[in-house]
Amino acid sequence: MSVRLYHGSENIIEKPEYGKGARHNDYGKGFYCTEDIELAKEWACAKQKNGYANIYDLDMTGLKVLHLNAPEYNILNWLAILADNRTYWQNGSIAEQAKNYIKENFLPDISEYDVIVGYRADDSYFSFAQDFVAGVISLQKLSEAMRFGKLGEQIVLKSQNAFEQITFVGYEDVDAVKYYVKKRAREQEARKEYRARKQDQANVNDLYILDIMREEIKDGDARLFV
Repeated sequence: MSVRLYHGSENIIEKPEYGKGARHNDYGKGFYCTEDIELAKEWACAKQKNGYANIYDLDMTGLKVLHLNAPEYNILNWLAILADNRTYWQNGSIAEQAKNYIKENFLPDISEYDVIVGYRADDSYFSFAQDFVAGVISLQKLSEAMRFGKLGEQIVLKSQNAFEQITFVGYEDVDAVKYYVKKRAREQEARKEYRARKQDQANVNDLYILDIMREEIKDGDARLFV
């Protein structure tokens, strides 16, 4: 079985290279794609320059996939990977302790996987994660916020095997005048909805990061599946 993927970029990339990419991206080094060409076009214009939506087919035969939005995972598994890779977090004792606790208790071993599927933490969504780590919002509000703006999932090729099974199909030109505006509008929609929901009264049963640390809640606890 193969899947059609898109990669937004300032460049045409006919042959994605294993081992390239920034170490401090969401899931570390890898080739970041989406199944939504409109999202790829928005990402291609992140710097307000014209770009390309590169088109690929990925043969999934034999590839091991980690799907972080599958029922057996909770949002702290995603956040632990983010904490392990992203370098910028708020300063302060609670945020630092929280980040370390999440990494120590919820970080899945991703080394055996060829492909990772999960949320994309652009500026808006990363700020939501930071609010949770700082104790500003509950786990329930973080889970809800990750659906704002319909940012969708990203698909990341991580292994040599995955790179050997991706085939370049072509590309579409992307006009920054149109798609940078769409990208900004999507982020603004997410932030606006987040600000509105952030003011909602918290449920007495909501979990905050301090609750999770004080009660020493571990991976697999039923309260984390919200």
